[in-house]
Amino acid sequence: MNAMRVTSTESTSPRAATSADGFTALDACHRKTLSTLEDLSALVTKLEHDGLDPATCARAAKIAAFFSTTVREHHEDEERHVFPALVEGGRPEIVQAVLRLQQDHDWLEEGWFELAPHVLAVAAGRQSYDIDTMRECAAVLAALFHDHIELEESFIYPEARERMPTEGRREMGREMAARHRAEREARKAR
Repeated sequence: MNAMRVTSTESTSPRAATSADGFTALDACHRKTLSTLEDLSALVTKLEHDGLDPATCARAAKIAAFFSTTVREHHEDEERHVFPALVEGGRPEIVQAVLRLQQDHDWLEEGWFELAPHVLAVAAGRQSYDIDTMRECAAVLAALFHDHIELEESFIYPEARERMPTEGRREMGREMAARHRAEREARKAR
């Protein structure tokens, strides 16, 4: 298990939905991830044309916080609640898809680790970022996330929803919300 699996920021974040149905929260996180990827692309464009300013630094800080916390929590949620039931007694094509998604989690984490120092430099207002690395890493990360989310939403989530009764989805949402709250409190206490 990688660091992403072991480990949102606004009231409309994916966290807000977790108490109702875990899949509602997972779907909301996908929407927020796609939005944040667009914001990351816009950040790179802004840096290329205008350089650093306070608004750009704040935008970078939000992006870094999202990928460092919410995305990690999301992948942990999938690893705990969605994937195990699908692998146990699953059809070979489902097992293969889950294994691929687990590998994707590692690649997404690696992609973020490569990009993070540059985004964090921007967030801190330092000129030490490399715009070419940022552009390339952001494009790769976006492509990986789009492909990953498509497989989950078109195949894996429907399979998991079908196997999980309504109360199981609610319990998943409650567990996710409680764990996310505990993780937020632990971060605040540091």
